[in-house]
Amino acid sequence: MPGPRDEYGNRLELRRAAHLRHSQVDARLSYFRLITFAILAAVCILAWRGSLTWGWCLGPVIAFAWVAGQHDRVIRARNTAARAVQFYQRGIARLDDQWAGTGEQGDRFADPSHPYATDLDLFGPGSLFELLSIARTRAGEDTLAAWLKSPAAPGVIGERHAAVDDLLTRLDLREAVWLAGTEVRAGVHGEALVAWAESAPLLGLSWLRGSSVLLATMAVVTFALWVREDWLTPLLLVLMLEGLLFFAYRPRIHQVLHSAGGWSRDLDLLAHVVACLEKESFSAPRLVRLREQLDAAGTTPAKAIRVLHRLTEMHDWQHNLIFAPIAMPLLWDVQIAFAMEAWRKRYGAHVRHWLDAVGEFEALSSLSAYGYEHPADRFPELVDAPEAVFDGVAMGHPLIPQARMVRNDVSLQGPTRLLLISGSNMSGKSTLLRTVGVNAVLAQAGAPVRAASLHLTPLAVGATLRIQDSLQEGRSRFYAEITRVRELADLALGRPPLLFLLDELFHGTNSHDRLVGAAGVLKTLVARGAIGLVTTHDLALTAVGDDLSPQVVNVHFDDHFEAGEIRFDYRMKPGPVTRSNAIALMRAVGLEVGES
Repeated sequence: MPGPRDEYGNRLELRRAAHLRHSQVDARLSYFRLITFAILAAVCILAWRGSLTWGWCLGPVIAFAWVAGQHDRVIRARNTAARAVQFYQRGIARLDDQWAGTGEQGDRFADPSHPYATDLDLFGPGSLFELLSIARTRAGEDTLAAWLKSPAAPGVIGERHAAVDDLLTRLDLREAVWLAGTEVRAGVHGEALVAWAESAPLLGLSWLRGSSVLLATMAVVTFALWVREDWLTPLLLVLMLEGLLFFAYRPRIHQVLHSAGGWSRDLDLLAHVVACLEKESFSAPRLVRLREQLDAAGTTPAKAIRVLHRLTEMHDWQHNLIFAPIAMPLLWDVQIAFAMEAWRKRYGAHVRHWLDAVGEFEALSSLSAYGYEHPADRFPELVDAPEAVFDGVAMGHPLIPQARMVRNDVSLQGPTRLLLISGSNMSGKSTLLRTVGVNAVLAQAGAPVRAASLHLTPLAVGATLRIQDSLQEGRSRFYAEITRVRELADLALGRPPLLFLLDELFHGTNSHDRLVGAAGVLKTLVARGAIGLVTTHDLALTAVGDDLSPQVVNVHFDDHFEAGEIRFDYRMKPGPVTRSNAIALMRAVGLEVGES
């Protein structure tokens, strides 16, 4: 089996060749279309002048219609090939670590008050969401974002693993859904669509529907009597009754027609995605249930949606000058409005399930694409243990390019509950916190993780890596930090246990208060069953590790000077750091400082 890079490259070349071929045919058909139109115009002019009979126009009309149909088909194929080229270009960009800025960044999911979303770069430019998401519907994006922000239960994670594994090599399906979703993404407004589908009926009067059918039947009968027997009065009486009924309920009828017509387009677009799923046969239990959820209405969503689409087209018939006189006595608007209400009554409650199923499938598809593109990443193992566990071997950060990524082992189990990480500036302390946090998020979302292996119990995650002050709220950074730490301390009282990631704890205050405050907070968190990592560049704070041993273990990152430049290896080492590079860095950028 070719690797993802070769497979994407081969498919990209095929799609480019298809796009070129369709573009060339498009150019030729454009000329043919122009020529057939010119011939048609010339024949019509000759017929108008009497040189030819109007029958001569039939051939050019048929030829023009055929060329126009073929041209439209080729244009659609060319545009589909162009979108497929974009799909594989984005896939190769992810493989080459050049994906930042090429995908949906999920800014609307950003939440500064969330205990870790901002700290771990889940959303925004170059975020985890942008790396993972190939969702094309808002429902898919919403589902994936919710999984990243809320850890799943172990049983659910296991089901997602099986589903991702089932989807791993279904590249044709991912491409088909992505191509179908190109238009869906611009059209489907999930919450508003569900609100319309589940709202109370506007034409709930059974007598009104019966009356409309009866009057339409009477109109046909009295029209026949008028034609055969010249009885006009009964027909006029029926038409008058129809007019009274229609104008009495005209606002409701028009509201039903216009709202259903608008949402029919959204559902029609969604049907393209659903149709892709209906063709597949799955083995993973979760995917099987999603298929059953789609078929719960007694028919496939695509067929049900086509019914509403057909009703919308039938409503548009009345705008035809030939059909309009027929539509009026048949109360066409009223009949179609009741049919649309009947559709909503039968299928409206299922629309939410259709959207949820499509959203979950797209979230699983995004995780499977990540797994396919990173075959070295492994599924984590959720363990059942009386105390919190996080044991990762050769862990890396998925947002760091492979060429620059350095892997480290992190083990929080047994007596070790906390790693106190010291080290110089830029040595990798904060990156390690983010590495642990992001892999914990991936693990509990059901995705593969960037590690040779990862064993963990269910964990709540909390971090203080991007705490900021707020001018609008009048809060300093220190106040924002202690507020977040208090929230994490409260979170540690609940279940599951807390995994805390505290960066430069209390560095906004003086050394004495920082030492006393940090020691108290860490004792409290450990006592409440939490595990975590804390970074500091204050060498005095490393004494806390000695005081709380063996629960707290000192580790560090170091550096060295080489050819007048500071070098880092980003490898975590045992024990506290013994020196600082701050003075050296100041001198390296040209600041005049005294002797250290």
